Amino acid sequence: MKKQLLIIAMCIGFVSIHAQTKEELEIQKKEKQTEADALKKEIDAIQSKLDALPGWHLNVFGTIGGTFSNFNNWYAQGAPNNTSGSIGFTVNATANLIQPKFFWRNALTTNLNWVKLDDRDDPTDDAGFEPTTDVFNISSLYGRNLSKKWAVSALMEYRTTLLDNFNNPGYLDLGVGFTWTPISDLVVVIHPLNYNFVFADKDLVFDSSMGAKIMVDYAKKIGDLNIKSNLSAFQSYKSSNFSNWTWTNSLGYTLWKNFGLGFDFGLRSNKQEALNYALEQIPPTATGFDDVDNKLQTFYTAGISYKF
Repeated sequence: MKKQLLIIAMCIGFVSIHAQTKEELEIQKKEKQTEADALKKEIDAIQSKLDALPGWHLNVFGTIGGTFSNFNNWYAQGAPNNTSGSIGFTVNATANLIQPKFFWRNALTTNLNWVKLDDRDDPTDDAGFEPTTDVFNISSLYGRNLSKKWAVSALMEYRTTLLDNFNNPGYLDLGVGFTWTPISDLVVVIHPLNYNFVFADKDLVFDSSMGAKIMVDYAKKIGDLNIKSNLSAFQSYKSSNFSNWTWTNSLGYTLWKNFGLGFDFGLRSNKQEALNYALEQIPPTATGFDDVDNKLQTFYTAGISYKF
């Protein structure tokens, strides 16, 4: 009987010690987590101070996405023997020189994507990867500070496609005006004197003109989240048919080391591109700017992100 009571007492004591140890570990975990959160806030505060210092500030992040599949004798679908896949990536890079009297901001944005569908029962189909998303944008902004938030500035921006119809069309904006920087992460370019050079084979559709340039760029790193948003708009003084705007956005969240999740999406309106596309259809769906359906252009890419 005494032996049984001793065993029961030992079991109760073991359970009590185990429970106590678990509670102590939970308390230690909370304490360490609190210390880690406080340390992360200190690191972010130091990084903010470093970002505000004069000198070069570099940042590069991007998104990689891809899928591949292979089917053999899968009779439930229209092409039972096929190989398909898609691969795409985006790159967002900035190189900014910030000085007390001037700044020089440079940015590169590119989004490329390829897809393939190889029907092995059809010898006439194209088995290679075909480009789908094709975006390339590079800009350089130089400014001399008039005050803490305002500067007189000059901008060069070039937009085109790389994989298909390179520089056809291509857009080169050169202009001067003012830049407003209400906060360190937001840059607003207001250039009433800007010439929009358009490079294309079809001069009857695409035309260069003088106009006003508005560009809004926001870049922010919040903890493990990278945010990049850019709106580039041109308002032609010659005709609204030659005006255009593009808005691109990139989000990258780091989960492990430099890897994480990324999402990019963009919107664009360009009546010259819409008319060019309509004239290439068989039969053409428009004859001029007056009857063209200028639909909103969109794209998005989701996948694995990498912080360089």
